[in-house]
Amino acid sequence: MSYSYFPQPSDDAAIARWKDEVRAEPYRSYLYSYPHKTAYRTLTPELPLAGLWEQETAESFFLYMHIPFCGARCGFCNLFTLPDKQPELHRQYVDALERQARQWAPFVSHRPFARFAIGGGTPTLLEPKLLDRLFGIAEEVMGLKPEQASISVEASPDTVTPERLDILRERRVDRISMGVQSFVEAESAAVYRPQKPLEVERALDKLKHYNFPVLNLDLIYGLPGQTVQSWLYSLERALTFQPEEIFLYPLYTREHTILKPGDRRPDGMDLRISCYTAARDRLLAEGYVQSSMRRFAKATVQSGKSVLPYGCQEEGLVGLGCGARSYTRGVHYATRYAVSRVASERIIRDYIDAGSYEAADYGFVLDDREERRRYILKAILHQEGLTLSAYWERFGSSALEDCPELRVLLKAEWADLSEGVLRLTAEGLAHSDAIGDGLISPEVRERMEGFVFA
Repeated sequence: MSYSYFPQPSDDAAIARWKDEVRAEPYRSYLYSYPHKTAYRTLTPELPLAGLWEQETAESFFLYMHIPFCGARCGFCNLFTLPDKQPELHRQYVDALERQARQWAPFVSHRPFARFAIGGGTPTLLEPKLLDRLFGIAEEVMGLKPEQASISVEASPDTVTPERLDILRERRVDRISMGVQSFVEAESAAVYRPQKPLEVERALDKLKHYNFPVLNLDLIYGLPGQTVQSWLYSLERALTFQPEEIFLYPLYTREHTILKPGDRRPDGMDLRISCYTAARDRLLAEGYVQSSMRRFAKATVQSGKSVLPYGCQEEGLVGLGCGARSYTRGVHYATRYAVSRVASERIIRDYIDAGSYEAADYGFVLDDREERRRYILKAILHQEGLTLSAYWERFGSSALEDCPELRVLLKAEWADLSEGVLRLTAEGLAHSDAIGDGLISPEVRERMEGFVFA
């Protein structure tokens, strides 16, 4: 069964049926950005970047670098990444990223960077000198000021070495994010993730020794063979390392991945909702604060820096590297997207061989309706919530009139409205993935469904 899209706000019986359908099938897709990357298409004509960034109104920008290399591809992964450990290919890639940075720097130098993140892939798969070079590009070419920016780097257990950690500490990194997924070896093996629990724990011991301000751990529920009990075992193992953040991800089986859906409860309901509820309750009891369906953080997380503000509604994402997306208010753009090894290799090679990176030729142009929908989605899927007056100030209209689905959420008691802010309730937050998917516009959905994976 797949649930229907939002019913009419006036139809109480339909709302009740819709809630039952969503509860039965709560996991449809993970909407971490809007519009989704599968809605991107060739931009004709190409859009010169100078004009796009000249008009960007965000007070500060977010600098992101994408390193599309991993030691191995996990069975659940459909990110733009290539299993490849060739140092020479990595060097050529960083050379290309620096060329791109030098061409882009004049376009984005009019705003400071509030955040800098290096993701992938596995950035720490790079040789230490190349890893350090990324920070040099950020600071010397792009103008990043480390004392004014929150700096985050993704890592994997097998790449956590003293030499790399020394670099990250010297470069003032204040957040390390590591995908653990599970502390149960059989569960890791089931998703083709070549890691041993002891290796993970050794890596975590090293990270804690370096005392980075924020350690984030990613865990996945719904893995093949996983039970609520084994899931909670992994969560408890993670908690022994006292991470400042924990992200909980439901397993999704997507096109071009090799995993099949996980188990169901004896009553036919999705086991993942039981895992989510158990973990959420445990983390709240431990004193973590929930800010989305996925993110839980200690209330006292601090970096010790004078960090510039950057809210969840802001655009100004400057994405360097093959596979990185960039967001201005009216245009989202990136390189082509693929999952298969052959197509990914071709896209990376085209990026390395390119001479110019000064125009956006692939992406999505947001009209006024899509800007409004994006604003609403980003707000309600986060506990920051949708401030109705801020929406009116930006768009000159009522969010409740522009998006009647919000009235459905209120009538379903999956959202409440207090002091002018609309937020999801605990049950609404638990069903964020269903709610987010249901709010995709028909035009974006048609493009997503028409995307051809390569």
